[in-house]
Amino acid sequence: MNTSKEKGSRRRMGTPVKVTIVTAAVLIVAVLAAIIYAAATRPAPISPNDSTGEGGALSVTRENSHVLDSVGEDAPTLVEFLDFECEACGAFYPVVEQIREAYDGKINYVIRYFPIPNHFNSMNAAIAVEAASQQGRVEEMYNKLFQTQTEWGEQQVSAADLFRGFAEELGLDMSQYDAAVADPATQARVEFDFNEGRALGVNSTPTFFLDGEKLELTQLSDLTDALDRAIAG
Repeated sequence: MNTSKEKGSRRRMGTPVKVTIVTAAVLIVAVLAAIIYAAATRPAPISPNDSTGEGGALSVTRENSHVLDSVGEDAPTLVEFLDFECEACGAFYPVVEQIREAYDGKINYVIRYFPIPNHFNSMNAAIAVEAASQQGRVEEMYNKLFQTQTEWGEQQVSAADLFRGFAEELGLDMSQYDAAVADPATQARVEFDFNEGRALGVNSTPTFFLDGEKLELTQLSDLTDALDRAIAG
């Protein structure tokens, strides 16, 4: 698994984390949870046999998965399948960042791509992150896209040039970035995550797995309680 080279500083907080630390964010998530991707937006599930992972076996994480927080194999691993254009993912983003802060040093956090096909720029966004990852800057682009989602999301024109501007702002080598964006292997890497997500039963975003088990969340405390149990266990 690829570990992000640069992590933002986080102040440590005690666990367990409760809903009170993210009250405003929870209200947003509660509203969106009722409307996260109706059946028309959900890709049809596929058989696990259609997944083409290393060794042919289905897995929630891979050697090429992007690890934003790495503690070690003995720590619980939280995996998020996400779409950078998804409004629910955008609403969850500050909540996830608070959880990462609160559980800093206690959990591994991994992101995997799941660009919803009917989101016009979701693939462009994932490709931008993957291109940045090739220069060790996955987390910076991840943050940038979620922090600016309202500027480019839900539009029917390509935001690829905007994302390229973000890459320039981050100080990436632009010749390398452009080559990565143009390389079919970069999109194939995104599609690899997407196909494995479908085989794992992902049909909406965000979808979380904890130590390989898909979490069914009705409120934020379901996630934090699961983390607390995993850490205690």
